[in-house]
Amino acid sequence: MAVVHELNVLGMPAEKGRWGLVVLGLLINLCLGTIYSWSVFVGPLTAYFTDTLGQSVTANDVLLPFSVFLAFFAIAMPLTGKYIESWGPRNVTIVGGILTGLGWLLASTVTSVQMLYVVYGIIGGIGVGIAYGVPVAVSARWFPDRRGVAVGLTVLGFGFSAFFTANIAGFLIGSMGVMNTFRVFGVAFIILIALLAFPLRFPPSGWTPKGWAPPTPRAGEITCECDRGAMVKTTAFYGLWICYFIGCLAGLMAISIAKPVGTELGIEAGLATFLVGFFAIFNGGGRPVFGALTDRINPRNAALVSFALIAFASLIMWVVPGEGIYILAFAILWGCLGGWLALAPAATGSFFGTCDYPRCYGLVFLAYGAGAIAGPQLAGFIKTSTGVYEGVFPYVVGLALVGMVIAFLFMRHPKVKEAEG
Repeated sequence: MAVVHELNVLGMPAEKGRWGLVVLGLLINLCLGTIYSWSVFVGPLTAYFTDTLGQSVTANDVLLPFSVFLAFFAIAMPLTGKYIESWGPRNVTIVGGILTGLGWLLASTVTSVQMLYVVYGIIGGIGVGIAYGVPVAVSARWFPDRRGVAVGLTVLGFGFSAFFTANIAGFLIGSMGVMNTFRVFGVAFIILIALLAFPLRFPPSGWTPKGWAPPTPRAGEITCECDRGAMVKTTAFYGLWICYFIGCLAGLMAISIAKPVGTELGIEAGLATFLVGFFAIFNGGGRPVFGALTDRINPRNAALVSFALIAFASLIMWVVPGEGIYILAFAILWGCLGGWLALAPAATGSFFGTCDYPRCYGLVFLAYGAGAIAGPQLAGFIKTSTGVYEGVFPYVVGLALVGMVIAFLFMRHPKVKEAEG
């Protein structure tokens, strides 16, 4: 098939217009990533169920909707992959946006934490899972030359979301209550995501940027593996999956307990809420930084850098906790989680190609869901058992060291013979 070069995107030559698709993906993810503001909702929800409804809730109870949401987010990703190809990026994103907004809207009507698990956690989580993978796949297709940077910028919106939404949520909760805040967010997400989705599309088959040619592969390397079944036969897949799980477990644990840990250390509640938004800068910024790092030094070395930072941040929180240390450590942990949300999709494209990318990355992304379940629940269990969250950090140090070993041994470019079994 002839390679198509003359192509316009958003009214511009494709090489320029494709960056507009990255911006649209970033804005869509800005809406989807509001889940990262969950720690702002924890206190008001606890008060609502306890004081208004007269129900007794624990730290685990209020953190569980966060875990359920992220778990169904991850489960929906691989199930949606094949529909992105047949329905098209626009339609899949609109469906996901409607379900996401519906989850937030229905959350405003619940009368128990258990109802919140279903309407917010399951419906909202599935909506985000459907929509999230689309702009990532679009960027991966349009940027074979700068995949890490493009994917990192696309998912920057998801990580950076809490910088805006945590403060918006805090203001709305203070002025109209937590349930009305759910309602406002729900309506806004349905409208915004549908509008932003309209220009999304894939490039024609065989399109490449002008002046760029694929790098010459090393002997035996896969350049475009279209069969997800072949991917799961490689050690690179399992190494990437486990490392992704560890990176997400540490990061999601930090996100879910960011505000409570700050207040435990004596930080005033308003400042602790502000810091959730501040940490989101690092979560967002870690994505293009680690995306570019993955392009430059390869996925394995970028993973090693991430785990070294996670171990350092957790170690100082364990050994010398304090307000300044808390800010430094949580900025690093949020940044490294953001890094993995760029590193893993870029590594998937690098290792296994982009012909079956939505389904391949959907399977890899299940590691995020596993981390979403394990991280906040481990934090909640330790809080319930010990009365404080600080006991989490020794476990994270150990996991980061395990991650370094696995990344070094198994996050290597697979060989054709290995993938063929």
